Amino acid sequence: MAYFILKRLIQSVFVMVAVAFLAFSLFRFVGDPISQMTGVETTLADQDRLREELGLNDPFILQFARFAGDMVRGDFGYSYRTRQPIGEMLVSRIPATLELGTLALVISLVVGIPAGVYTALRPRGMVSQVILISTLVGVSIPTFVIGIFLIFLFGVKLGWLPTFGRGGTTDLGWWRTSLLTTDGWRALILPAVTLGVYQLTLTMRLVRAEMMEVMRSDHIRFATARGIPWHSLYYRHALGNTMIPVITIIGLQFGGVIAFSIVTESVFQWPGMGLLFLESIRFVDIPVMGVYLVVIAFFFVLINLIVDLLYIAIDPRLRLREPA
Repeated sequence: MAYFILKRLIQSVFVMVAVAFLAFSLFRFVGDPISQMTGVETTLADQDRLREELGLNDPFILQFARFAGDMVRGDFGYSYRTRQPIGEMLVSRIPATLELGTLALVISLVVGIPAGVYTALRPRGMVSQVILISTLVGVSIPTFVIGIFLIFLFGVKLGWLPTFGRGGTTDLGWWRTSLLTTDGWRALILPAVTLGVYQLTLTMRLVRAEMMEVMRSDHIRFATARGIPWHSLYYRHALGNTMIPVITIIGLQFGGVIAFSIVTESVFQWPGMGLLFLESIRFVDIPVMGVYLVVIAFFFVLINLIVDLLYIAIDPRLRLREPA
């Protein structure tokens, strides 16, 4: 186990360095931040002085080394637009994104796993066909269209739920949460459902495919011949084997929910990291864009490491393959 963790950590370091290099390289071509930071009345001399103060005249390698070194020390630098520390900006936005992503993932699992099991056990049933058609429609519609439809139906026509913002929040130290207020929960429902629809479809179809494959395996047929009760056969033996590959997808889904919540946060004006990233693109705020991608890559690396450890914990065969 120690060898496995060490190997994964070394791989993670190389991944993070590569992502930091790509992020820092790509965002050099999105525009000139000086033109966004200054007005038309700013002289060329003042622009050159500001560019020198920000280190934009330094060679590329020196700029990247400074960027990577600051990241390692936990110093994320300052925003070109607001002149605020980027670390403080992320800390104020991370709770909103994590709460939204977690609730969206919970919705996809709570609905997707039972629906996948049901459609696998009754593949020709009428209800199964309705579920499959509904999920196919759901995965075919873009996320922003689903969000706009939910806003129109539940926010404009029915007036049941708010259509933007986080609603009421409560401070728990540095963590500002929406989960302890009624207004916060009401504001969270629409964006969470919007973000969770696509993940729900993937979860359901993967569970269905894996469940049907496991049900055709020899050990399930042998268990059936031995007269094992159907509820134990389906939900202990079959579902247990089904969840091994599903865990990987669930882990990647959570990373994807965090990374790709940009559209949902934009539609609902949800004050999370995705909306911050869009604002930084608009104002060519290169430090914020670079730090955002590195933080998202760190989430993916951490989630993949946790998934790998869960794999080993669930499947004893993987432990036997690890060198001593």
